[in-house]
Amino acid sequence: MTNGNFGRTIAAMVTPFKGDGSVNYAVAEELAVHLALHGNDALVLCGTTGESPTLSWDEKYQLFKVVQQAVAGKALIIAGTGANSTNSAIAATARAAELGLDGSLQVVPYYNKPPQSGLYKHFQAIANAVPDLPLMLYNIPSRTGTNLEPETVGLLAEIDNIVAIKEASGSLAQTCEIRRITPASFAIYSGDDFLTLPLLTVGGTGVVSVASHLVGKPIKGMIQAFEAGQINVAREIQLKLFPLFKVLFCTANPIPIKAALKLQGWNVGGLRSPLENMEPDLEEKLATVLKELDLL
Repeated sequence: MTNGNFGRTIAAMVTPFKGDGSVNYAVAEELAVHLALHGNDALVLCGTTGESPTLSWDEKYQLFKVVQQAVAGKALIIAGTGANSTNSAIAATARAAELGLDGSLQVVPYYNKPPQSGLYKHFQAIANAVPDLPLMLYNIPSRTGTNLEPETVGLLAEIDNIVAIKEASGSLAQTCEIRRITPASFAIYSGDDFLTLPLLTVGGTGVVSVASHLVGKPIKGMIQAFEAGQINVAREIQLKLFPLFKVLFCTANPIPIKAALKLQGWNVGGLRSPLENMEPDLEEKLATVLKELDLL
């Protein structure tokens, strides 16, 4: 078991598609290896950035298998197997565990807006069903409609295989409270690239990143500089990358990061409906930022 040590920089990987809309597993393998060799300690597959709502479970499992084989020994694999149905999440996570993956990302159940006690029981049931698989909670209230409160996280952190959280509430105060009431071994990852450095200052571990598709090594360098006490260096990297962090969320993720990868020549294809390709004016702004950072 990883004991929460999924590394510092984790790429929330996009799912490449072919022209007919089917998953392009060959490009997924190629991209995964590239990410593993360019600053990413782990990869989250089939999360928000991977367009998980539009993937079938069979497509997800095939992605888990091919990427696991492609990056064996190079990066850890965290499978997005959360759901807004506890039974579905248990079934998907148990099947992923059989593959021998390194962990699972468990999103807060979306749309049905459960109370905190319901959230606790949901994650507890999943953890109990796969006791040997490390779980990372995923709190993103802007998408799910429900905030996983720090007190609930504190209780969940007492469960042996709930080892980390991807905290994407955008609240530094909430992260402070989570850090205050959880063991030091419980890992807190920023779910927002621009908040990675601020979260490190209050005991964060690293980031589950969209931008690390493009700047994985600089992001890891920022984290390493902070850990080494080189605060000015870390701040310089943060401020240099901030325009990229900002433009990658100028419209719904993963629309901008897929556009950026295509501008770099990656054959990641389009997006599944109801998402659609980037508006030309926004793509022009994106290209400008990429050129300023020598990414094109």
